[in-house]
Amino acid sequence: MGTKFLELPDGKIAYDDAGSGPLVVCVPSMGDVRGEYRFLAPQLVSAGYRAVSVDVRGHGETSPRWPDYSVGAIGADLVALIRALNAGPARIVGTSMAAGAGVWAAAEAPELVSGLALVSPFVRGGNNFLGQIMAAAFSRPWGPAAWLRYYTGLYPARKPADFNEYCTALRSNLAEPGRIEALQHMLRASKDASEQRLAMVKAPVLVIMGSKDPDFKQPEAEAQWVAGHVSGTYKMLEGAGHYPQAELPEQFAPLAISFLKTIEQAKEAPYAA
Repeated sequence: MGTKFLELPDGKIAYDDAGSGPLVVCVPSMGDVRGEYRFLAPQLVSAGYRAVSVDVRGHGETSPRWPDYSVGAIGADLVALIRALNAGPARIVGTSMAAGAGVWAAAEAPELVSGLALVSPFVRGGNNFLGQIMAAAFSRPWGPAAWLRYYTGLYPARKPADFNEYCTALRSNLAEPGRIEALQHMLRASKDASEQRLAMVKAPVLVIMGSKDPDFKQPEAEAQWVAGHVSGTYKMLEGAGHYPQAELPEQFAPLAISFLKTIEQAKEAPYAA
């Protein structure tokens, strides 16, 4: 299966496209690539879905340099992709900052988004001082290696069998011109655009959070807060970190697919009690 590309005015977005059925767009976190969903996508296809996994701006095979790396810009890319695929409405699975992009897309183009699975979601705005500090820490020439050291700590439960090979490829990608800089831009970017739109989301939402996600002081409290602001529900995966879909795929996939099935059931029987 070869990489496909969506041509946009400022660059091209890379994505994989597999399976047939209702569209599920899987969006990785900053600092990662669409391979983040290498375990989930085949299970989505087996469950009867069309799984499209995307490289966000600056990452993977997507163009490295863009004028805007904000939540809103990434959300606009998702809207453009769903429109181009002409297979919507889509269900979006988004991790970390990409969860915020999913919120933006669902609020701005509700006719194109029928559900959101928000994984380890960063959706709050406010003071981004920590992001500024982290962006500086990942400057060249040590940036790609520093990011991989940080990234490794986001898997506290267990690492996938292919983790070393995956990290080697990820580090190589981030070393390419413009890519670690894209990560720095995303770290500095405000999440105001997603937080401001939480109450505008009308699609069903499931928040999935690892109980030991090191990016949050109180992971369950954060999951509960996000779910409450989108009138959704949340599920905790015990022991998991920031990437439960790759860390505990045997638990994550059934949870996500069960949620997606409820969307289909609701569409088939909208007036059922």
